Amino acid sequence: MITLRGLTKRYGEKTVVDGLTFAIEQGKVTGFLGPNGAGKSTTMRLTVGLDAPDDGEVLIDGRRYAELRHPLREVGALLEAKALHPGRSAGKHLLAMARSNGIPASRVDEVLATVGLTDVAGKRAGLFSLGMGQRLGIAGALLGDPGVLMFDEPVNGLDPDGVRWVRQLMRSLAAEGRTVFVSSHLMSEMQQTADHLIVIGRGRLLADAPVDEFIAGNSRSSVSVRLPGTGDLRALQARLRETGAATEAGGPGELIVHEVPASRVGDLAHELGVRLHGLTDRTASLEQAYMELTASSVEYGSPAPEVAA
Repeated sequence: MITLRGLTKRYGEKTVVDGLTFAIEQGKVTGFLGPNGAGKSTTMRLTVGLDAPDDGEVLIDGRRYAELRHPLREVGALLEAKALHPGRSAGKHLLAMARSNGIPASRVDEVLATVGLTDVAGKRAGLFSLGMGQRLGIAGALLGDPGVLMFDEPVNGLDPDGVRWVRQLMRSLAAEGRTVFVSSHLMSEMQQTADHLIVIGRGRLLADAPVDEFIAGNSRSSVSVRLPGTGDLRALQARLRETGAATEAGGPGELIVHEVPASRVGDLAHELGVRLHGLTDRTASLEQAYMELTASSVEYGSPAPEVAA
């Protein structure tokens, strides 16, 4: 279990982590979400002692990371896939980690097999692709068979099969009773993987809730409208906005309408003499709920595009 109590970190005049208090429970995959610059990576670095907090504390099973006698046996972390010696082979990289923490050398072969790198165990890590580096980083996190695991953007650089493998791995680790804490910007993947969510913005806690509860509490009802022509789409969009409805561009030939029943959208289209090729209620998604919650916490935002003429 990971416990944060008033955790705060400043760099100069900027407060990157601002009084975070929450707990990451064992037996669950807890997703860690937030816009770029929200403080996610800093929070994870504080957890494993790579940075020191200015206030508050973070505990792992009741102890600070520095107090753990054999850290890799208790906490496994992937924070930076390329944090390794580029001239050392994958196998020797893991062997050095094992020896420094009193872990049997046989464990190296086990984790290489788990992450699918057995055939490249003798290859220099500096020649690895980003995806292979991620797999090696995951192997390092698993090396000590720890009860607490942390992964910062573990699917970066992985192909679809690799992304699915990471999802299955996270869930299997949680099913074994481990504490699994994982950050990601892939909302669709997090919706399939996580049981619980921690969401932060500008260093502050925005949400601490089960995935389903988070989606239900932070998403708006919406309707997808598909039209055959751009002119018709723009005409319907203008009419909807006259009624106060919020709209945004969807896919090609699609308009997303918020907080208006599909029947009302259909009536307005009929009044305008506009043909519709599709009119469906949209199922709430984690991405939609996340965007709603964090809209005011994004440091580098861009306006939504208008429908092209």
